[in-house]
Amino acid sequence: MPSMHHRIRMHVQASGAGPALLLLHGLFGSGNNWKRHARELAERYRVLLPDLRNHGRSPHAPSMDYRVMTDDLIGLFDAEAIDKVAVVGHSMGGKVAMALALTRPERVAALIVVDIAPVTYGRHLHGYIEAMRHMNLVGIGSRAEADQALASAVPEPMVRQFLLTNLERHTEHYHWRIPLDILADQMPLLEGFPELTPSFAGPTLFIHGGRSPYVGEAHREIIRRLFPQAELACIPEAGHWLHVEAPEQFAELLEDFLARISFSA
Repeated sequence: MPSMHHRIRMHVQASGAGPALLLLHGLFGSGNNWKRHARELAERYRVLLPDLRNHGRSPHAPSMDYRVMTDDLIGLFDAEAIDKVAVVGHSMGGKVAMALALTRPERVAALIVVDIAPVTYGRHLHGYIEAMRHMNLVGIGSRAEADQALASAVPEPMVRQFLLTNLERHTEHYHWRIPLDILADQMPLLEGFPELTPSFAGPTLFIHGGRSPYVGEAHREIIRRLFPQAELACIPEAGHWLHVEAPEQFAELLEDFLARISFSA
């Protein structure tokens, strides 16, 4: 495991009481991405919404290795006096969640992975970073202008609005709150997944979108090998951001799974 000096103290929002439930966001996101679900889940669980390093309100650091991000979480658990958690992770956050379960299984009561597999993906996310890096923020006077400036490189309105959650205005000018140069440098690590040989034998659920390419038949063998208890569930009409596109169906799958494994107060 990484040594202590690699850890950062993450910004985290906490609500509710009961067994600890950790919700991890994806690349370019923040804990706020989970707020809609957190409100309902906090009626039964102690819900934690951290901002992963180089995201949201958390500190910036040059490394984005999944083992290092896992160690950030162990620091959070220790600071919050949490022994075990059920962890839900979307996209990059799903890879962090899987790495946590594989390297520190004694801290994970249950694992829920949202539309990602423990594999290496292609370089399509580089285009988003480059589009943001090349925007002339000095000439941007409003979010509408920023949206228009991104439109040619990022044609999907939903994706643009997601990326623009990272745009903030200080005094007269906008700036990106995420360190785009660091993220660009670390993309090969973020696109990949570390070689972790132990398996996680605890209760596991993979939820994926039927219109998303991130979890397919080709990924099932490695999922079964690393997570032998894994259940797979599909929301047919949803894409990669299925917890936003189909929130009711997603919440039903998540809460049914947590209830069946007796993860309750």
